[in-house]
Amino acid sequence: MSTTTASRIERRPFASLGHADHGWLNARHHFSFADYYDEERMHWGAIRVWNDDEIGPRSGFPPHPHSDMEIITYVRTGAITHQDSLGNKGRTEAGDVQVMSAGTGIRHAEYNLEDETTTLFQIWVIPRARGGQPSWGAKPFPKGDRSGKLVVLASGYDEDREALRIRADARLLGGTIRAGESVTYDAGEGRHLYLVPATGRIEIDGQPFEARDGAAIIGGAPITITAIEDAEIVLVDSI
Repeated sequence: MSTTTASRIERRPFASLGHADHGWLNARHHFSFADYYDEERMHWGAIRVWNDDEIGPRSGFPPHPHSDMEIITYVRTGAITHQDSLGNKGRTEAGDVQVMSAGTGIRHAEYNLEDETTTLFQIWVIPRARGGQPSWGAKPFPKGDRSGKLVVLASGYDEDREALRIRADARLLGGTIRAGESVTYDAGEGRHLYLVPATGRIEIDGQPFEARDGAAIIGGAPITITAIEDAEIVLVDSI
């Protein structure tokens, strides 16, 4: 691993993340959140929150408000059921994604109505502008369609036509990589990447990462992601 690679890719081991165990919710925080504060982990580019949540069966988050934030939920196992003050209702299953633009204000609830633990990443991205009409959307993304490549799942850019829409200068990508295979991703100068292998061990430009570690990466040059074990990758590319 070169000095240049080490200086632009920071490993954040899973064990170093903020931790809160509420019984029904076992949460790890990649960035400062609730009672976890780390001035070095306030945000990364436009990414403000990346929570790794395990939600117990028949439990969840009761109605609560948000405003001026783009909130993305990537379900890893199980399913989450959404309900909000706009009248939206929906159930998002493993591998699929839901997005909520909080805008001027919205109340929502997220429940695990299943008989098994649901695991998910909840990611908050700072919007490009405050205000706007709140909205919610969800979409299935079969994992087979992203085998061996990174696919854009949510995006604030018009060219990503198949992705869920967010109002931020950012995109969420997901992919599954078999052991021994590699994918390359190129982010422009001034971009900030945050990558987490949901499952499996990987290397990024030769630097090893365990499942659920975080990688904070400075853009401006391609990165190569190699799966040491079969891996599921989640990546946010933001300003």
